[in-house]
Amino acid sequence: MYLAFRDMLFARNRFALMGMVLGLMSILIVIISGLTSGLVHDGVSGLKALDAKAIAFETGTETDSAFTRSEVALTDANKLSDATPLGLTIVNAKNQNNTPVDLTLMGVVPGSFIAPEGLPKIQPRTDGQATSTPHDVILSENLQEDGVAIGDVITLDRVGTTLNVVGFTEDQRTFGHVAMAYVPIDVWQEVHAGARAGEAARPEAYEKASVIVSQSADIPADTGLDVRTLKESFDSSPGYAAETLTLMMIQWFLYIIAALVTGAFFLVWTIQRAGDIAVMRAMGATKGFLLKDSMGQAVIILVLSIVVGSIIATFMGFGLENTGMPYLVELTPVLIGALTLFISGLIGAFVAVLRVTRTNPLNALGENR
Repeated sequence: MYLAFRDMLFARNRFALMGMVLGLMSILIVIISGLTSGLVHDGVSGLKALDAKAIAFETGTETDSAFTRSEVALTDANKLSDATPLGLTIVNAKNQNNTPVDLTLMGVVPGSFIAPEGLPKIQPRTDGQATSTPHDVILSENLQEDGVAIGDVITLDRVGTTLNVVGFTEDQRTFGHVAMAYVPIDVWQEVHAGARAGEAARPEAYEKASVIVSQSADIPADTGLDVRTLKESFDSSPGYAAETLTLMMIQWFLYIIAALVTGAFFLVWTIQRAGDIAVMRAMGATKGFLLKDSMGQAVIILVLSIVVGSIIATFMGFGLENTGMPYLVELTPVLIGALTLFISGLIGAFVAVLRVTRTNPLNALGENR
């Protein structure tokens, strides 16, 4: 590595420029990984909070927006172990100050493993009459930043149903970038059926939910439902697949560009020092020694550039988390992005510096001059 360090010291401006380019690319990759994590968290954080292993949809429901298209019977919960029904509807609403509030209305059975504490118990209902269960709602904590507070009254558009805010979750819970609102499932059933405030829904509406949520990974084969793992169900969140695929494509293009840029730099650098390499070969340097020397330069510049760039981007990310941008700093995506960038750059450099193994030492003795 002695010659590698001497070369880098001699051409320090060139290597510094190359390191700056790689550092900027690592910053961009880390920022994009933070955006990806933020979008995922903002899109499916509510689903992650379900603490479930599997979600059962109506058979034949398309993956796209399956949560809002699926309709299952409450009794289907008996077909799975440790399961409970869940209703899900995206609604528009206003608070008492006439401020618009978009909500993902979550109908849950109070006391079940997916229901937050504080919801009222479901009251017995008389046929033909609306439910007497209190219309209390627990909201995602991020709505507090929008000025919503305990005691507020939220009125749902179209049906006029009012919900009394009695609490907030301890963390952000969103679905498709819309904050979640937990209500007793019979309240959700009336809203989902389109019953106006104070009116009863059609009788069959009180027997329906959107999906069945299970804490068990052991799913019988004959449920008659479309059972998916929790992670597979993320694709049914609006925009989830399109957003993540777009950002992943950008990342992979950056990895390819990093390989090309690094390879081009070391290819030009190898050509410029072809005479020196030939002399070293004539003096007895082996191909392995020259290859190790050249790859050592690549490893040094890649490691330094990526580490510095990743650190800078991580601290930038902490600042972006406090903005309205859906950004989340997570260690694992940062490490994976940095490692992938290092590997792609190393591949590009390796292909380029293979040229040193094909150098003819006779060139140094003037045979072809």
